[in-house]
Amino acid sequence: MVRQSKPRAGSLAFWPRKRAKRIYPRVTTWPESDKTKIDGFAGYKSGMVHVSIVDNRKYSLTKGQEIIVPATILDCPPLKVLGLRAYEETSYGYNILGEVWDEKMKDDKDIKRKIIVGKNNFEKNLKKIEENMKKIKKLRLIVGTQPRKSGLKKKTPEIFEIEVAGSNIEEKWKYSKELIGKQIKSKDVFKEGEYIDVIAITIGKGTQGPVKRFGIKIQERKAAQKRRHTGTLGPETPGRVLWTVPYGGQLGFQKRTEYNKRILKIGESGKEITPKSGFVNYGIIKGDYIIIEGSIPGSRKRMIRLRSAIRPLKVPLLPTEVKYVSTQSE
Repeated sequence: MVRQSKPRAGSLAFWPRKRAKRIYPRVTTWPESDKTKIDGFAGYKSGMVHVSIVDNRKYSLTKGQEIIVPATILDCPPLKVLGLRAYEETSYGYNILGEVWDEKMKDDKDIKRKIIVGKNNFEKNLKKIEENMKKIKKLRLIVGTQPRKSGLKKKTPEIFEIEVAGSNIEEKWKYSKELIGKQIKSKDVFKEGEYIDVIAITIGKGTQGPVKRFGIKIQERKAAQKRRHTGTLGPETPGRVLWTVPYGGQLGFQKRTEYNKRILKIGESGKEITPKSGFVNYGIIKGDYIIIEGSIPGSRKRMIRLRSAIRPLKVPLLPTEVKYVSTQSE
């Protein structure tokens, strides 16, 4: 009889497997574009629903028919632009050339919960960057979330950077400078039918054994009187345990990126899609929201980063006709 076996499970592409440093992710790579625009956004994960849409994919067997698809809803209150940061390229990577912060930030009590607001000479900092315009390689907006406008019962915002795409530095500078102190909405950044990347911190599962962590085979009873353990730690030579041996340890609460998620709908009134009793373990969506096809990493209430697709599909923008969004609590 043929011996049954399977390849080793558990990818070593993400190593070491340890907890993320903070509960919302940092985006280090941004797509390039000739058009001057904002490359990202963020929202809070509210829950999943099923959505009825008209299938408009070119080679789909159900093209033109009404189909049911799973979808994730993000609560997306506007982001507040707190400042602007310019980077120059050096032999050691990108270094901060200068930054400008909004003068009105000192009056915002919620921002003070997150960072220490010091003295800010707006005109002086602005002039310093303009004098070194030729050195600028990247421009990024410093933005903060507004959780008071979401369904969350929290006040402290998250503060992070979003890159401004474009090939002309002067255009990017003029565009970014005008946004300081203003609010950005999701509809200003993305369009319905667009494919985006989703970046989040996954659900934490604590310390787990090698079976759940790497999917190794459960041993028979006679294997050292154990079942859920690693059968061998490796050969006699070298005289040490290699890092590739599956061991128990931390599982979950790690940064993960999922590419090319399609936006089904961008709405401005959360009442349209919120169940009567609110989303389970979340609450009520008060304002703007985004419906994304399929599932995304992270738990409910967690902040999810959205980015323009860095590996875009070779398909045209296909706005989807949404017929029905379930308002049953799931």
